[in-house]
Amino acid sequence: MRQLIVRFLNVAVIAAVLIGYNTVLDKRDKEDQIARLSAELETTQLQKENLQAAAAASNTADTAASEAAEAEGQYVDGRYDGEADGFGGTIAVEVTVEGGQITDLAITSADGEDSVYLSNAEAIIPKIIEAQSADVDTISGATFSSTGIRNAAQEAIEKAEK
Repeated sequence: MRQLIVRFLNVAVIAAVLIGYNTVLDKRDKEDQIARLSAELETTQLQKENLQAAAAASNTADTAASEAAEAEGQYVDGRYDGEADGFGGTIAVEVTVEGGQITDLAITSADGEDSVYLSNAEAIIPKIIEAQSADVDTISGATFSSTGIRNAAQEAIEKAEK
């Protein structure tokens, strides 16, 4: 019986030593993994900062180029006519360019157009002036009339391009 107790105690001590050893190994593995992940995180953050700095530098250069182009304008000053088909016939417009920018767009003729549709479609004019381009969405409820104004403006704008 005494030998049994001694053997049992030996097995218990060996088991405790093995459990303790495994705990130490697990702790070391976790510490190594944390160190590796921390290094990866730091590398990723540095890459992100470098990309943001490069993007900011690129945006600054693009903005400067855009502002320079905008300052001189993209169109030749003058008045330019354009025509296109609308809902009820041909729509004629006149685009005014001053300082290289579109400053006005006027409908000069729209004889066959329904007055209600044409009145609604005229909401496209400020959009074209603001965008400095005819590349804008048409007006819902007056799609054909606003498309006619947009296409006529595009024809006139093409004549004004440098």
